[in-house]
Amino acid sequence: MNCKITRNAAKVLKLELDKPENEGKLLRVVITHAHGDHAHYGLDIDTPKDNDTVVSTDKEIDVILENDQPLLDGVKIDYLYFPEEGFVITNPSKGNHGDH
Repeated sequence: MNCKITRNAAKVLKLELDKPENEGKLLRVVITHAHGDHAHYGLDIDTPKDNDTVVSTDKEIDVILENDQPLLDGVKIDYLYFPEEGFVITNPSKGNHGDH
């Protein structure tokens, strides 16, 4: 399992993960819904479960991915400021390069 976090996303995520109420928790990428050969993704702050893999990233943020979800492998988390501010989660390795 693999996950990439951009520099912009890491800055925003570290602010959230460093809050006292999130101590001991990790970032989780979830599939909000899937259809055909791609999925739409979301983020959560959580603790790992039995069916999860914890992936270390080069931005010093560990990410929880559910083992039996192949569309999570290779996911990329970005944070954009334009055209509107927010997270953009895609999976280029599965052909998902953005919203449609």
